[in-house]
Amino acid sequence: MAEKHVVHNGEVDLAVYEQGNPDGPTILLLHGWPDSHHLWDNVAPELTERFRVLSVDNRGHGESSNPPGTAAISTTTLASDYVAVIEALGGDEPVHVLAHDWGSIATWEIVCRPDAQRLIASFTSVSGPSIAHVSKWARSRLARPTPRNIALPLAQLGSFAYSTFLALPVLPQAAIKVVMSEQRWRAMLSATEGARPEQIHLAPTFKQDMANGLRIYRSTLAANPLRDRDEFTTVPTQIIVGTRDPAVRQSSYADEDRWADQVWLRVVKGGHWLPFSHPQLLASAAVELIDAVSGAPQTRTLRRARMGLSRKLFEDQLVVITGGGSGIGRATALAFAREGAEIVVSDINGIAAEATVALIAQAGGTGYSYELDVSDESAVRKHADGVIGEHGVPDILINNAGIGQAGKFLDTSSADFDRVLAVNLHGVVNGCRAFAGPMVERGLGGHIVNLSSMAAYTPQQAFSAYSTSKAAAFMFSDCLRTELASSGIGVSTICPGIVHTDIVRNTHMSGVSAEEEQRRQQLYDRLYRLRGYGPEKVAAQILRAVRKNKDVVPVTPEARVQYVFGRFAPGVVRFAAARGSLVR
Repeated sequence: MAEKHVVHNGEVDLAVYEQGNPDGPTILLLHGWPDSHHLWDNVAPELTERFRVLSVDNRGHGESSNPPGTAAISTTTLASDYVAVIEALGGDEPVHVLAHDWGSIATWEIVCRPDAQRLIASFTSVSGPSIAHVSKWARSRLARPTPRNIALPLAQLGSFAYSTFLALPVLPQAAIKVVMSEQRWRAMLSATEGARPEQIHLAPTFKQDMANGLRIYRSTLAANPLRDRDEFTTVPTQIIVGTRDPAVRQSSYADEDRWADQVWLRVVKGGHWLPFSHPQLLASAAVELIDAVSGAPQTRTLRRARMGLSRKLFEDQLVVITGGGSGIGRATALAFAREGAEIVVSDINGIAAEATVALIAQAGGTGYSYELDVSDESAVRKHADGVIGEHGVPDILINNAGIGQAGKFLDTSSADFDRVLAVNLHGVVNGCRAFAGPMVERGLGGHIVNLSSMAAYTPQQAFSAYSTSKAAAFMFSDCLRTELASSGIGVSTICPGIVHTDIVRNTHMSGVSAEEEQRRQQLYDRLYRLRGYGPEKVAAQILRAVRKNKDVVPVTPEARVQYVFGRFAPGVVRFAAARGSLVR
């Protein structure tokens, strides 16, 4: 239960609510329009164990007083209120601030003051830019009037256009009185933000707060927000913005490292009201910054968000690869490591996984090896729990582990058929089931790569088990892609053709003697080697697929030709398959 305090700032009484650990660092939660301190009801429980949490009702909102006059509610008056709260309740140390919307915009005015670090130790800004910085950004773009430099400020101006309506006298208040209700507001935010209605917390004074708070739009426009101002901050600042935010565009933060000594930018697959839709993400992001400014090493996700630094393509990203002990898996692990990623390598052959990690280390990278049978769901879940606990949630998951199998269907035992499905299909499903959930919950997007094959769309004799497993993995990836798109997680299906890897010499061939199986393995291994297409070329295509968020990637010329041919002339493909076989 939160304890209510009243802080006086002149004639204004501010309601401030305290909860959490009284001996912990203080974190101040600030809201915008048309919210109250209840905006943070989903976020605060994530912080109370470690922190002393203070949340404020802005003037004109909730239980705070409502001073008369248009100028009474502005970014300047809000900033003055926040300073009063910090000085009255903040304690002996500077506070950490997590602010949203107008609460964030007003906090920018504090952190750009010369004495800011006396008051604020860190600032996590959510969906609320510095007006001065946006103005400087727009001016710098328009001073170099290329089509893009003109389009970006105009697009941001268009996103702010709603402010003009809300700043009008009488009309917006009348519209709120006639049209708006708590139920409608919740329904609208639920539809646009992806948050469940019960996650959207409103004050009992919501409708009156909505009308009272409109004055901040009038006062802001009256103050000429586009005037040129130099404002710099030395307070460590983290910016969080949603990809679907209708008011704030990611592009408007492009120059932020020019006006902030230390600044981080996280782009979240979400809308404007992230405290409702992504509470755990906001809490963990704020904590990561607090820990960093308190002297702890920066987390991988925070390092990746740092602005103003040059970095390799996948630097400060965690890549999890199954079947990484050889072939495509090993080549992919090395390729990502060269681009700065940390690599978790698993393989059913633990020694082979260790060898891959040794190669990564020799190249100056960082890797971790695990022994894993991907067909064992419980083992995969345990593996995922261990990886996440030790190294964090992966940014990229590559389900590469697979086995080969050849032989006529009637010669293939149920055990052989099921084993191929267990590894090539269920191994992919198990990996996605274990890792995709935490990736979604983290809220920072990511990418999943599932290895299929040209065999997925190429009917042929003597490959029924293998082709079935790869076709199922292909369709599973298509379905998963549609489900994870809203969470910002891409899914790429990689379909190699004839590639020389260890899978060829280890392919089990049903219906033949051990001697004949060995002869065929050696024969096809030699033919594949002569083909001259190594796993490193597939690895390059995997990196490209992740970078460009490619859906389906046929690898090798024959795989690409077959992919097109199979879509437009499937009858011809079936005719040829019925009259010839690659396996004799």
